[in-house]
Amino acid sequence: MMKEKKGEDCLKKLTAAIPGIVLTVVIAIPAWLLGTAFPVVGSPVFGILFGLLLAFWKRPVLFDEGIRYTSKKLLQYSIILLGFEMNLFHVFQVGGQTLILMAFTLTAAFSTAFFCGKALKLDGNTKTLIGVGTAICGGSAIAATAPVIGAEDEDVAHSISTIFLFNVIAAFLFPFLGHLMGMSDHSFGLWAGTAVNDTSSVVAAGYSFSNAAGNLAVIVKLTRTLMIVPVTLALAFYTSRKSAASGKGSYDLKKIFPWFVLGFAAASVAYTFLPLPAILCGFLSKAGKFMIVMAMAAIGLNTNLIKLIRSGVKPILLGAACWAVLSLTSLGVQYAFHL
Repeated sequence: MMKEKKGEDCLKKLTAAIPGIVLTVVIAIPAWLLGTAFPVVGSPVFGILFGLLLAFWKRPVLFDEGIRYTSKKLLQYSIILLGFEMNLFHVFQVGGQTLILMAFTLTAAFSTAFFCGKALKLDGNTKTLIGVGTAICGGSAIAATAPVIGAEDEDVAHSISTIFLFNVIAAFLFPFLGHLMGMSDHSFGLWAGTAVNDTSSVVAAGYSFSNAAGNLAVIVKLTRTLMIVPVTLALAFYTSRKSAASGKGSYDLKKIFPWFVLGFAAASVAYTFLPLPAILCGFLSKAGKFMIVMAMAAIGLNTNLIKLIRSGVKPILLGAACWAVLSLTSLGVQYAFHL
């Protein structure tokens, strides 16, 4: 009887969520097409933008359940599917020098996010998301981190819009600066791979410099993406301990443990070591990316655009600080260690 009741409850919840899920699909389709046409901007940014604009519409409550489900649960499932494009041999290929570089750049970005965020009196979740988005891989890292730390939709909207701004700037500015400084293909590939956020902007900046630089930048970027796993696990542990210390709940890591990140790691292992059809892996990773666009649309629908604009300067200042420190640290470590 208990199993039957649980099954009925799940079915009711799923039925209630369908209208909202369908709405996010409808918004995500044009966002996906525009993102494909303008990869420097990217589909997730178009998705959140369309959602923000439609947030002014006084929608019927029947959409709310599905919008909530898409912005929370579906977002987590999308991260798992991204693992089906993560080839771990690429990580092994770039070797120890990239891991040394990342140890310094991640530490620099997180430290800047913490101290500058404190100085700017920014909300803790917003500064964490901007720090993670800058240090690791932009929108994907924000998407993975948000449910772990219990971030609100407005925190995610702030972070995504900030990361987007510096992605666009980097795609045009980095090749110019690289040529100005007389960088080699190898140096520029390492720099772009560690200091530019989203994959689309890494591709744009890397291949604008040269094919060799672009190839290395993409591999370094993929290695960076894998840092989602240890960082989200560490944040889950920290959040759980903090919640217990503040008296808001008991120390229960199981409640917020990011199982979906372990799913991402498992998908990466499967993609690397199992003879899975390339067409299947391509479909699954694209499905994951499309689900992220759906989730961004849902987040936009739940965000107050006017409030976002009013408090938008501080996240941008923090994003600028994190990005500048990350870029300079990457160059400094390359010079110091002769990478």
